[in-house]
Amino acid sequence: MENPWLHRFCVLLAVCTLFLVVAGASVTSNEAGLSVPDWPLSYGKVMPDMTGGVFFEHGHRLIASTVGFLTVILALWLWIVEDRRWMKWLGFAALLGVIVQGVLGGLTVKYLLPKPISISHACLAQLFFSTTVAIAIFTSPSWRRGPIIIEDSGWPSLHSLALALPIATLLQVALGAGYRHKAFSVIPHVVGAIFVTVLLMMVSVFVITQAANNAQLGTIGWALLSVTCVQVILGVGSILARASMNEAGRPPLSLILLTVAHVATGALTMAGSVALTVLVFRNVRSHANLASHSQGLRTVS
Repeated sequence: MENPWLHRFCVLLAVCTLFLVVAGASVTSNEAGLSVPDWPLSYGKVMPDMTGGVFFEHGHRLIASTVGFLTVILALWLWIVEDRRWMKWLGFAALLGVIVQGVLGGLTVKYLLPKPISISHACLAQLFFSTTVAIAIFTSPSWRRGPIIIEDSGWPSLHSLALALPIATLLQVALGAGYRHKAFSVIPHVVGAIFVTVLLMMVSVFVITQAANNAQLGTIGWALLSVTCVQVILGVGSILARASMNEAGRPPLSLILLTVAHVATGALTMAGSVALTVLVFRNVRSHANLASHSQGLRTVS
């Protein structure tokens, strides 16, 4: 049953989660990760003085708490009103994800920013954001109206490309997080960026050229192509800004802004790849499957 207010709430949660990703990137970019030495309280208080790095670190915690509260509401709402059992469990999975994310955030403070935990924390943030975007799609009126079937006439198949896309993008997110947390140099991230950019552009162009009769797929294809181009520009700008920075000095504002924007656009890229995969598997059929479906309809007739 269609529930427009539930869908609007899902969109709100996705927007708040993107803001949370931006806040998290601001903590790392401003080197404020240990500005608050305790957890879950901050200097033993619910609301400490918001000065210096505390503004970024505690602000991040406040936004995370808000997203967590909204996720609890969403999980309960889905469990009560949804007639699709898998959606009920998806809401529960989102709630579990935000709890694990909070624990990982606490562990980064307790154990003084251990690289594996910090990288996992960054990757799970992107996965959670992608999950909220997927839930927003699943609760949308267009999803309830059913698929608009198009034929996959290319090679490799859109299904295989769409399946590889979010996996490759998540690996690239992990490489970016590893670089930001100084686990390794920028080289793996740059090499991964070249591969993922080519894959993103190729899949986007394939979708755009084959989805003339499906507005949803065409829109997400163009959006993903545009976001990828912006992400490349921001990535190059971030690397150049970091290369020109004095290692002993505080990160300049230009580097902070570029890095935060790069992380946020990366989150949009990750979520866009997940959305594209979901819509491809819902709307695209191979020629053989379409022929089999048509034959089945003729037999029934």
